[in-house]
Parts: sequence; structure tokens; C-alpha cells
Amino acid sequence: MSSVVTASIPPSVSLNGVPQAFEHLSDRAEFCQPMPGVELYRAHIVSHAFEPHTHAAFGLGAIESGVERFRYHGSEHLASSGSLVLMNPDALHTGEAATEQGWCYRMIYIDPDVLARVSGEDGWWFDAAVRHDPAIAQRVGQRLAALWQAEEPLAFDSQLYELLAEFRPLARVPRPARREADVRLTAVLDFLHAHLAERLTLEQLAAVAGLSPYHFLRRFRAQYHVTPQQMLMALRLYEAKRLLATGLPPAQVAAAAGLTDQSHLNRCFVRRYGVTPARYQQQLRLR
Repeated sequence: MSSVVTASIPPSVSLNGVPQAFEHLSDRAEFCQPMPGVELYRAHIVSHAFEPHTHAAFGLGAIESGVERFRYHGSEHLASSGSLVLMNPDALHTGEAATEQGWCYRMIYIDPDVLARVSGEDGWWFDAAVRHDPAIAQRVGQRLAALWQAEEPLAFDSQLYELLAEFRPLARVPRPARREADVRLTAVLDFLHAHLAERLTLEQLAAVAGLSPYHFLRRFRAQYHVTPQQMLMALRLYEAKRLLATGLPPAQVAAAAGLTDQSHLNRCFVRRYGVTPARYQQQLRLR
């Protein structure tokens, strides 16, 4: 595993300097990519509402204060202080404050293959998106903070292992088998991934699924709790995030991800991830 450097912003002011990424000055967020397949995130959100977005990774973290409201797998969830957030890969979700004070939280987004390599187990899965357990949440928050501050590769790797050990009792292993009804719609997801930069039609997607257009639309909405267009935009923005992390200029990222132009990328990226593309790249370069 690659090394991680000390965060250039001290913990006491770790979120300063980021607010310009949001419309509201009360909102602050920061990303870090210490190694391939692992992204750290910490934020205090008061006014921003995250549009449906996805991560091709497990999203695991803890609410340190306040209350978050989010939609996940078609249901509304509340995560209060002392709660764990447990999101499976590729699951669309939203996020907004449920109190006037907002919510403060830390997350790790870890690719399934990295999680399997570190834990020694394949097929982790979480049945519940939220679990209220202040004792574990406190330990998780401390370990996530330690990952930001790790100065040596050995310290980072050790903390990462211990962090995943906190989540292991809550995971279902192996992952439950997919329902048979998913198969045709999974083919549509693969098609969307392969054609992000194209202008797609409902008829094209329905043909992939072997269904009539509006029958397909109803089935897709029932299965994924979003429309095909919302899913397409979430996948485009995740791809944009991946390409930005490689250092590709935002204008080229916009074209590659199927967005109209850089301005379109900026608007959509902020709504889903809370930072501008340029700010996101800057944060990664600081590490």
C-alpha cells in the first residue's frame, strides 16, 4: 500500500478555506485520497442538499454531531450524533441537514477490492444504512481522524485495518444473492456505464432490457428508486470525479463524462459532492 502524508491543514482548522465550494458559507467539506481505492471525507453541512449521487465504493462513517437526513434504497433515513453510516457500493443516495445546526461527519469511501484485500474477506454487505451505537461511532470517528493524520505508511495501514475491524460485526458476509429480477436491469446499468458520453433515449435502454419503453421505466424506477436519467447523471458525475482525481483538466473531464461543458460540470459536481471540480483537485494535490 502506498504512503499517506500528514494533512496540510491542522485538525483544529481542518475545514477552513473550503466554504467557497458551496452556495452557503456555513457549509464546509474536504476530500483526501491517501491511496488508490481509498478516499477520506470530512464535512460540516448546514444548508447544502446533496442531489442523488453514487460511489463505486463502500461509504462508511460516523456522525459526530447534528442529524443528517438522506434517501437510500427508496427510504428516508435519519442519522443522528453517535450513529454509523453504512452504505454499499453503487447505491444512489442524497443528503441534507435535519436540524438547523446541520451535521458534522467523517466518512471513508473504500473500493470493494481494497476492503477485501485488507480484511481478508470478499462479499461484505450491510443490510441497514444507519446504526445508532455511540461507543462504536466514537471509535470510528477517532480512527478516521487518525487516518487523516497518519505520517507513515505503516501507521496508515494499521489504522485502516482497525477501522474495518470496527465495521466487521455489522457486515453480512457473504453478500446476499441478487434477486433474479435484477438481471435485465443490471444489463442496462452496464450499458449506461459504457455510453456515458452519448445522448441516450428511453427506447435504447428499454431495448437493452428487452422491455417496452414505459414498462422498462416503471421497472427501473421500482428497482433503483430513481429514473434512468437520474441514474445516468449520477454515473456521469462519479466518472467525472474519478477522472478529476487523475489530474485531467475539468474541460476534458466534462466532455469525457458526457456533460455539456465545464460550467455544466461545475454545477452538477457541487450539487452532488459539495466542492467544485477545481477545489476537489486542489484538495487531492495538497496530500
